[in-house]
Amino acid sequence: MICREIIKEIEARYPKHYAMEWDNVGLQVGRSDKEVKRIYLALDATDEVIEEAADWGADMLITHHPMIFKAMKKINDEDFIGRRVLKLIRDDISYYAMHTNYDVMGMAELAGEVLELSEPEVLEVTGSMHSESGEVPVGIGRVADLAQPMDLKSCAEMVKKAFDLPNVKIFGEPDMQVHRLGVFPGSGKSAISVSLEKGVDVLVTGDIDHHEGIDAVAQKMAVIDAGHYGVEHIFIADMEHFCREKFPEAEIRTA
Repeated sequence: MICREIIKEIEARYPKHYAMEWDNVGLQVGRSDKEVKRIYLALDATDEVIEEAADWGADMLITHHPMIFKAMKKINDEDFIGRRVLKLIRDDISYYAMHTNYDVMGMAELAGEVLELSEPEVLEVTGSMHSESGEVPVGIGRVADLAQPMDLKSCAEMVKKAFDLPNVKIFGEPDMQVHRLGVFPGSGKSAISVSLEKGVDVLVTGDIDHHEGIDAVAQKMAVIDAGHYGVEHIFIADMEHFCREKFPEAEIRTA
């Protein structure tokens, strides 16, 4: 397939207009007319990922987090992002990022499914989409009542098992009872206020520092910090499934 054809399929499922206005999604480096036989999937376009993709002979690299967020006035080997751009161009790898548009149209629902939430609602509403029943809210994260209340320690164990993690960090008393759970993949600092507004007892997210954690507890909400990668790594398996279904003729490899 041609790169632009792959992009068309991706954006039909995860439209770019659902991305936050501060975000930078889409084809960031490379040719849209590139013939693609090998697709490499990763969470971030790190030096190691780009090197592995190039060694494997990837034609296209797809990541969740964008490598380029702000404008670049120069592209040269004196800057680490510049060196990555040069490497991608030199190896003729087309690089595509799908960030908050995927968070809204994929990650939020998937995270709810991983935690087996029943009838979840959108945690942070960022827009709406048309459905047979009219306009429905879309956004980042999910919130729902648990089937059975549990203590925070048991909830943390559930999160570890669901996301296949060796450990998580908790803010709150291990024996406190939690009934309503919110999940916000990635960095959840901005989700604390809306979680409190929606009556969340425990927020599952990442990148929570000490002061944010204890401030949330002071407002009667526990936090389970599963790490930025810990909650978002589900992107890789999900996109692998998507690519194998939509592009069966392409070889797929994951980081």
